[in-house]
Amino acid sequence: MSMINYASREINCKIVYYGPGLCGKTTNLEYIFEKVAPNTRGKLISLATETERTLFFDFLPVDLGAIRGFKTRFHLYTVPGQVYYNASRKLILKGVDGVVFVGDSQVERLDANIESMHNLYENLSEYGLDLREIPFVIQYNKRDLPNTSSLQELEAQLNPNRVPHFEAVAVRGIGVFDTLKAVSKLVIKSLS
Repeated sequence: MSMINYASREINCKIVYYGPGLCGKTTNLEYIFEKVAPNTRGKLISLATETERTLFFDFLPVDLGAIRGFKTRFHLYTVPGQVYYNASRKLILKGVDGVVFVGDSQVERLDANIESMHNLYENLSEYGLDLREIPFVIQYNKRDLPNTSSLQELEAQLNPNRVPHFEAVAVRGIGVFDTLKAVSKLVIKSLS
């Protein structure tokens, strides 16, 4: 849930990047961090294991300007992709304002995508949240690889509610800001 500070006229919103391991969640945040002006962002905090997977979360506050006189800050998090960190995933979802599901487009990762999407629904339901009722977009990452599922297949398996979706190659920045802008707009719209 967004936090509004009337004294400082600031709105803080939380966006969580969710998805299976090694799908590109952290890559999205790293790209955003590199491209956003230093005076509009905080530190990128990343905790990784020896295998370079995100252990807990990445956190990147981004200032996206003022809305009706309130300064808006989006706090971007990722969850660990590995299933055995489910308690951390669930904790990071607490108070979420918007979700980006980052899917790995590779054919052999389709089952991992589906499992992660089901896990997202389950974890949100424990907070009484329904993914159909909160700002939510899907990013199909790694579209440059030769062994990708078709967009139609991914949509059929992961997007039955037809939320906005974006094709991406996060390592080159393709689709990264389109995804962030879309979810940010939905979050702002949900506040009004």
